[in-house]
Amino acid sequence: MPRHPEYQYLDLMSHILEKGDRRIDRTGVGTLSTFGAMLRFDLSDGTVPILTSKRVYWKLAVKEMLWFLTGETNIRPLLRENVRIWTDWPLDKYRKATGEDISQPEFEKRILEDDEFALKWGDLGPVYGKQWRRWLGADGKEYDQVATVIETLKTNPSSRRMLFHGWNVPELPEMALPPCHMVYQFHVTGGNRLNLLIFQRSCDLELGAPFNFVGGAALLMMVAQQTGFDPGELIWMGGDVHLYLNHLEQAREQVTREPRLFPRMRLLRKPASIDDYRIDDFEVTGYEPHAAIKADVAV
Repeated sequence: MPRHPEYQYLDLMSHILEKGDRRIDRTGVGTLSTFGAMLRFDLSDGTVPILTSKRVYWKLAVKEMLWFLTGETNIRPLLRENVRIWTDWPLDKYRKATGEDISQPEFEKRILEDDEFALKWGDLGPVYGKQWRRWLGADGKEYDQVATVIETLKTNPSSRRMLFHGWNVPELPEMALPPCHMVYQFHVTGGNRLNLLIFQRSCDLELGAPFNFVGGAALLMMVAQQTGFDPGELIWMGGDVHLYLNHLEQAREQVTREPRLFPRMRLLRKPASIDDYRIDDFEVTGYEPHAAIKADVAV
């Protein structure tokens, strides 16, 4: 019987726990790190890599991907969907700028209720969605990289140029966080299977990677549906892959757990375009993971 694909993730985690390079990082928390990793997940049978060795809140990851695709850079639409995974950065910026020791719930409440406050303090700068959908060229024009990829898949699916990325050098200083999952490249195999490779320069393996796998799988399924292909492989590549030092106990617990069957994900309708998907379009069945593992984000 073939080995469960989730072991790729757990083996990488074990490798970092045993042999990771101990480093002081930007956040000051410190990490154990390895450089260069690749995981492959086959989506052609309907299963998706929603990890089972701990509960992954997959709807949050899909909502985040849908938010990226809108080109939006303010956390307000996320908060309206009860997605709080991006609040830490603007909250940290607000506290440092004002000296006010505001709680996260109060900060989020003000973002939701006060238009002016949301405009000033809720924006993350030109992060993912801005670069994917509204890349500002030196010629002053905006470029929609995602739309270009979809058009190329329909007209020239053997192209080797079907990718989009977020590493816009002049705009990096304005971003709350430079893009971690920074390159998305598409490839068609056998005339009908669409594959997606994601390159991630920096990866928080305990908290970030499980979300990135789900977001990538959702994106692959949406683009495949829009272009008339079947989902194929999701290939994830990491540069600096790390465990934060305050996540080591959680990781040690997780690697002892035996993976369960991956769930299935399907799209319940075909929207008119990549811009028209909603969270209700995604159905996940057969997800029976181990218990959630709590870990803090390093800002």
